[in-house]
Amino acid sequence: MAGIDEFEAMIERDEAAFRQLMTYYECAIMEIKTKLQVFDAEFQLRHDRNPIESICWRLKSPESIAEKLQRKDLPVSLESIERNLFDIAGVRVVCALPEDAYSLARSLVVQDDVTLIDRRDYIASPKQSGYRSLHIIVEIPIFLEREKRPMKVEVQLRSIAQNFWASLDHQLQYKKDLDAEEEASIIAELKELSDAAAALDERMQAIRHRIFRD
Repeated sequence: MAGIDEFEAMIERDEAAFRQLMTYYECAIMEIKTKLQVFDAEFQLRHDRNPIESICWRLKSPESIAEKLQRKDLPVSLESIERNLFDIAGVRVVCALPEDAYSLARSLVVQDDVTLIDRRDYIASPKQSGYRSLHIIVEIPIFLEREKRPMKVEVQLRSIAQNFWASLDHQLQYKKDLDAEEEASIIAELKELSDAAAALDERMQAIRHRIFRD
């Protein structure tokens, strides 16, 4: 099993190479962000509205990388990280409505330099908790001084309502001093609120179609 001590020893031994790998992931994030921003600008020109409300991104922390290697019983090496972990680089796209999330995902994966690795649609099939989001793993090349290198990025796309729900749910997960009955009640209520947010998205999309007819 991979341990944090083993991982820290690997970073200490190969610190420069680890930093370089993380920089490659940052470059891949920049490539994805640029494509999404171009889609947003083009859509604004064609339809006079923007599908993207915000874009944020993150690199998985060394602690989280070590934990995931350990949980999956994977070798502790830079090669293992790059080969087996697909969510080191993450981009979250908050869209006005769910149909924008689907549209942007389609636009991204049909690019001739983007390869779709995995797709998980938690909008159509929400998690038991009520979590809704469209997750795709894509591989995109970054162009370095002497080579072209394919890198994987996880892209999460969700509506404003879905993001609001997910943000609050994430905060509430850290509240641990609840008895079982109260915790069950809160879980049930959060699921109801997720359904209400989905109903709001559907009604807002219907209104949009009446206004824009595109």
